[in-house]
Amino acid sequence: MNAPLYDIPVTRIDGKETTLADYAGEVLLIVNVASKCGKTPQYAGLEKLHADYGKRGLAVLGFPCNQFGGQEPGTEAEILDFCRTIYGVDFPMFAKLDVKGPDQHPLYHLLSEAQPTRIVPPGKEHKPGAEVRWNFEKFVVGRDGSVAARFDPDVTPEDDILIQAIEHELAKPA
Repeated sequence: MNAPLYDIPVTRIDGKETTLADYAGEVLLIVNVASKCGKTPQYAGLEKLHADYGKRGLAVLGFPCNQFGGQEPGTEAEILDFCRTIYGVDFPMFAKLDVKGPDQHPLYHLLSEAQPTRIVPPGKEHKPGAEVRWNFEKFVVGRDGSVAARFDPDVTPEDDILIQAIEHELAKPA
């Protein structure tokens, strides 16, 4: 699989440079996260998805971002300690990056361009715009590296619409 997504350089939370090629053939749930946000409790649901679906080929990937209200001010070591201590996070975490604006990371440029419309929970109003709206916006990437769906931050990890999208992608052949 040679999807452009797998060639984008990223930095693990421990500072090691890598790409997402390590995850080729898996279904990815890419989430911009923050430790001091009203949506921070979503870490628990993300970890549950990681535990429940990891053996079937789902990789939850957390990308801290401090662009929304300064809600991720800590260092990478502080972020990792918080996530592990408070929420038992075991899924892969990466270094802080920008998900929008002039310094938008190439990963988020690709994700946002590939899927400019986000899915919102039933009964919620769609907020237009291709820019990432807030912390905990979620992108589902298929096993082939294509961006399959994008979910508003108000869609929690437990929401059926997200779980159905993940299960749909997991059911496709590698």
